[in-house]
Amino acid sequence: MAVRTPSQRNPARPPKTAARERHWGEAKERRHGPPDSCTNMWINTAGLLWGLAAFYALRASTLPKYHLAVIIMAATALPILLLEALFLRTYSRESTGIDWAGRWNGSWQRVSVKLIGLAVTLGVFAFGYWLFPEYHGSFYDPFWSLLKAYGPWALALAVPYFYIVDAKSRQPCDAYWQLGHWVISRRAQTDWGLIGKHFLGWLVKGFFLPLMFVYLTQGIGDMQRLAAAPKRGFVSWFDLLYQLTFFIDLMFTVSGYILTLRLTDTHLRWAEPTLLGWLAALVCYQPFHSIISAQYLHYQGALTWGPWLAGKPALEVVWGCAILVCVGIYAWSTVCFGCRFSNLTHRGILTNGTYRFTKHPAYVSKNISWWLISIPFIADNAGTAVRQCCLLLLLNVIYYLRAITEERHLSRDPVYVEYALWMNEHGVFRWVGRLIPALKYKPPAGLAGTTAD
Repeated sequence: MAVRTPSQRNPARPPKTAARERHWGEAKERRHGPPDSCTNMWINTAGLLWGLAAFYALRASTLPKYHLAVIIMAATALPILLLEALFLRTYSRESTGIDWAGRWNGSWQRVSVKLIGLAVTLGVFAFGYWLFPEYHGSFYDPFWSLLKAYGPWALALAVPYFYIVDAKSRQPCDAYWQLGHWVISRRAQTDWGLIGKHFLGWLVKGFFLPLMFVYLTQGIGDMQRLAAAPKRGFVSWFDLLYQLTFFIDLMFTVSGYILTLRLTDTHLRWAEPTLLGWLAALVCYQPFHSIISAQYLHYQGALTWGPWLAGKPALEVVWGCAILVCVGIYAWSTVCFGCRFSNLTHRGILTNGTYRFTKHPAYVSKNISWWLISIPFIADNAGTAVRQCCLLLLLNVIYYLRAITEERHLSRDPVYVEYALWMNEHGVFRWVGRLIPALKYKPPAGLAGTTAD
């Protein structure tokens, strides 16, 4: 996302941006590329290499997996945040809401109210974890261990972080202050809309962070086992590389859910506001996915690609490499986020890496890989094959719904509108929009050009 300069003549007026000043329908000077991305691929790649180096150094370690996960995430995220601050000056972006040129305006009284708001927020989610049986089993033990070991440190660091942000923020009375102020005074003028958005963003973190962190600890164990196993033939290398792609994905995913910070411009601007957007996303993740896939979308047959191609080494290599390309694109699409990955939220607009070619590279590559892995078109009879293909197509439709709800959600940011319109003419799937105009991106009426915060 490009750096924006606030209006000096009327600070209360939403700042104009280059994207806002363009009229969406007019013929303007053609760009040679999409709008600036909020991340840099060289910096993200540096973080990836440091994270993989940390895993390699610790591949035989006997430390608990949750400790290993923290070390690997730190090795991944810290280089990205430092290099972004140095070269991209992310801390000075207008989207942070921080004015470093303004006077120091910190208030410990206001910070105390915000910390009360933070305590209430954490208390609500602690109650939810205690209430719902999903979180009572041993599956989430790595996450509870993480909270016990590192939670007190995070809370201690929250105090100076809140004070610095409060002192330089353009709007210090944020959602934490609104919530804490209501707890203290029960004032009627509380901004409940802001508090609702606050809890919606925290709901994303509260649901996905425990799940993804557990997956990361499992991925570390799988990678340690596969890295230590002898490599005999293509299949053993395939297993290692296949697992590596999801390990990379989780390195960046979990880092993104943890590092929602204004000082680094990795905070949540807003969360998905529609029920359809939430439903389309949640059915793709546990525990909902196992229920839906078992009872309604069980497209997998008795045969998968490995046994199907057993005894055909040349075709096995070609088919397996095609799968690796797909999952590799999926993982690289997560690397594009740097420290900003999060489902159902806006944390900056990506226009580089795989997003330079299509708006939804992860969804496209993931869905193609499922066809290659599960081979639903191969079955004992034609009827079963057709049924399995129809079920997988239904899952593809769910991801299409995720894509269009995300587009509508992100279209509140004019930078995304500019990017999506550019992709209409330059993306690798631009021919689809020309063939079927209904599938071509159009800015939602009433959303394009609204402010980001």
